[in-house]
Amino acid sequence: MAFSMQSQDYFPTDAGVKTTANTMVAFKNATIYITPEKVIKKGTLLIKDGKVLDAGKSVKIPDGTKIVDLSGKTIYPSFIDIYSDFGIAKPKRPSGNFRRTQYEASREGYYWNDHIRPDVNPLKDFSFDSKKATELLKAGFGAVNTHMNDGIIRGNGLLIALNSNSSDGYRILDTKSAQYLSFSKSATSRQAYPSSRMGAMALLRQVYNDAAWYAKGNMKNKDLALEALNNNKNLVQIFETGNHLDALRADKVGDEFGIQYTIVGSGDEFERINDIKATNATFIIPINFRNAYDVSNPLLANQVSLGDMRKWNQEPANLKMLSDNNVNFALTTHKLKSIGSFHKNLQKAIKYGFDKEKALASLTTIPANIIGNNKLGNLNEGSFANFIITSGDVFDSKTTIYENWVQGNKNVISDMDIRDITGTYNLSANNKNYTLTITGKGAKQNGTVTLGDKKINSKFSFSDDWIAINLNEDGNYTRLVGKIMNAANVIQGTAYDNSGNESYFSAAKMVKKSPKKEKNKDKKESDTTYEVVPVSYPNIGFGNYVQPEQKNILIKNVTVWTSENEGILENTDVLLKDGKIAEIGKNLRARNATEIDGTGKHLTAGIVDEHSHIAASAINEGAQNSSAEVTIEDVVDPTDINIYRNLSGGTTSAQILHGSANPIGGRSAIIKLKWGENADAMIYNNSPKFIKFALGENVKQSRSSNGTRFPQSRMGVEQMFTDYFTRAKEYEALKKSGNPYRKDVEMETLVEILNGERFISCHSYVQSEINMLMKVADKMGFKINTFTHILEGYKVADKMAEHGVGGSTFSDWWAYKYEVNDAIPYNAAIMHNAGVLVAINSDDREMSRRLNQEAAKTVKYGGMSELEAWKMVTINPAKLLHIDDRAGSIKVGKDADVVLWNNHPMSIYAKVEKTIVDGKVYFDSEIDNQKRLAIKAEKSKLINMMLKEKMGGGKTQTPMKRKDRNFHCDTLEELKS
Repeated sequence: MAFSMQSQDYFPTDAGVKTTANTMVAFKNATIYITPEKVIKKGTLLIKDGKVLDAGKSVKIPDGTKIVDLSGKTIYPSFIDIYSDFGIAKPKRPSGNFRRTQYEASREGYYWNDHIRPDVNPLKDFSFDSKKATELLKAGFGAVNTHMNDGIIRGNGLLIALNSNSSDGYRILDTKSAQYLSFSKSATSRQAYPSSRMGAMALLRQVYNDAAWYAKGNMKNKDLALEALNNNKNLVQIFETGNHLDALRADKVGDEFGIQYTIVGSGDEFERINDIKATNATFIIPINFRNAYDVSNPLLANQVSLGDMRKWNQEPANLKMLSDNNVNFALTTHKLKSIGSFHKNLQKAIKYGFDKEKALASLTTIPANIIGNNKLGNLNEGSFANFIITSGDVFDSKTTIYENWVQGNKNVISDMDIRDITGTYNLSANNKNYTLTITGKGAKQNGTVTLGDKKINSKFSFSDDWIAINLNEDGNYTRLVGKIMNAANVIQGTAYDNSGNESYFSAAKMVKKSPKKEKNKDKKESDTTYEVVPVSYPNIGFGNYVQPEQKNILIKNVTVWTSENEGILENTDVLLKDGKIAEIGKNLRARNATEIDGTGKHLTAGIVDEHSHIAASAINEGAQNSSAEVTIEDVVDPTDINIYRNLSGGTTSAQILHGSANPIGGRSAIIKLKWGENADAMIYNNSPKFIKFALGENVKQSRSSNGTRFPQSRMGVEQMFTDYFTRAKEYEALKKSGNPYRKDVEMETLVEILNGERFISCHSYVQSEINMLMKVADKMGFKINTFTHILEGYKVADKMAEHGVGGSTFSDWWAYKYEVNDAIPYNAAIMHNAGVLVAINSDDREMSRRLNQEAAKTVKYGGMSELEAWKMVTINPAKLLHIDDRAGSIKVGKDADVVLWNNHPMSIYAKVEKTIVDGKVYFDSEIDNQKRLAIKAEKSKLINMMLKEKMGGGKTQTPMKRKDRNFHCDTLEELKS
């Protein structure tokens, strides 16, 4: 019944007589899934000219209709792959000098950034891929939504019917099916910006602002990219992400501009399922489950993190968790190395509890709804005749897909006239009783022969209800040729021995005995044991299964380091109530409060790290000399184990700074270290606004092999600051004039600095540059809040005090690059004695968990008192960050951010017993010991599961050691997602 639609019906013909083929076909006696929810038993499907005419139990079949009896078979709507690059060649990188960085755009007449490409129409590059189409058809797909997988804004999509027997005029169903986006740059351009995730987010925001400005007719020039973006704004917006954190980040940008993205997920949504649900987004989910790790070598097994082991175990349950939480999603073959593994992975997900009806919806009606096409994904009247014919349940591993019809065109996957003869037979031949086992599907059914426990060397073939078996028993050959009888339960034929003698043989299928009825006879396969280890938050070692609760806590008879004028209080009680420090005194009592005996112990305010780079997915956006438009708040990473490690060292608050790749860096994130919470919950409420500036070797690219960006010298750095703040003043003047203006996020940030609404923390080393920036600030009318590093601060301490700038420094770092050769360990004390507000910071994931000892060094170097030294890691950095009304000291009314030590807090023997943030215990040394034992037990369990997988013939992968992130100011590269 295959018929050709190669030419359109209005094209002329030179055949003399133009005839039309009868394309009406009725499929009778089938189980028909009109939609996942509407199923007809023993129904009829009637199609004509590539469309569904009718489907039901009492369909009237016109005379002359071709009738196909599908008794015992099932019809489903063909699947839709909603996220594909089918038929679109991968973009090629441009030739040329790759060592030289490109800063300007290469396209004229388009947006200033090459990675913004909404104008791209993949139609001109589309070429129907018959080979890939065949693979998709075999898997049950009838249509794909394809696009050019290149760039941050990628242009529109094409909706393609996988109709190999037609022309593009028929199979291209929509030339503008969607608008595509991602956080990844275009391969066709070497333009450097953006170089980070936060840069991509900032660029998207600016693009949307510029598109709105352009739509009002305010731009003097024509911009084809912005025109295309505005023309595509009513299309569904499909955003590809790399992990669940990026999914939340994409949704954040969309929400800011009133856009609800359809998000291409990554399969790890279960790790933050409540946050994923809260996006209200529809998702497109790949099902590329990882293989088990080969843990047979204990040394290699130690390289695999608990988090990676868990993901292997948990990923198959992702679809169930999404479904159970009412997250709307479609499925895709995206990221699969082989389309052939799609059904295997989906069947695995179903075994882990994913509902079959929802599975069918995720491949039919949901993707059709995403792109707004009601002619696909169902078999309603008028829909495309896209359907598959199967031997039964399409999600059963034993089911065969026979045919896949697309636009009324038949594609044979497996001949449905071939009988299924699989099973185990008693084979009687040559006066011997063999066992014949036949497995496989369709034409690929194959047989093996055993005699008792011995496998016989044999060759099996099957065609047209006849089988042939050649047996080789130690050089004695027997040829069997027989016909399949009695609905494939009996095979009869002739056996020929070595001498050509003929004899009769027969094979009868063994009938399985019905199992004895048991109490749990109604137990479904989905209820069987597929153990999934619980998800913790974050889903790595030391994560919390239950988030800490805010409690009222009374700490008795403890030595209190107030970091206030009261100094150190002996044998004192502190009451924490409703997340605040409620009372400080002796002999305090409180009902319903958890009491902790602090005898012989010390209680301090939580350590505040003014300069840190933990808990972030990216640190530098260094592709431009100013990145004031980016913010670390966009890339806070709550899964970073360094949060927990810092809590174990008493750190409760930190400023996560942009790096030092450029003179004007990005905005900061000031966070509380709330282990297990999401990123938004970690960021301070009403957080003070900060930005990172930088001076010295890094910004002028002294150690960069291909640095060509301005500035290239220290005097160029000065000129850059002057230029940008001059522009900022002009921008503010235009805003205040009442005239129309283009919103520029970068300029908005610099205006905040000019107006004292945003504070500067500046990376600095050399005294000449420190002087320079203070002079520029004075000239432009703003103040520097903090010089960080400031290792030559002792040379200019008097000028710093006069300017009113604080110093956040290292205790004794020295000589790690040329411009710090003059560093001395007395720096902090000298600045303090000159009247500068001084803090000790980390700039390092490891140092930030022992800042108590860094503070102690200022006692040795410079003769600081213990109390003043301790203030350098508590109240002083809190003052520099303008959070001293909430953190940094033990004072009634402040946040209950405190640390209980078992010894003098600056002793090298001191250990943290409890770290409390907002009245919640986020670190407890006793619980930590329990977690360590639990991690060991869980890893052993997962290792045994993976060994079982390997021994059972499952695929495995070689363990790869994961590098721990160590961002600091000299980390100039982007973290690759």
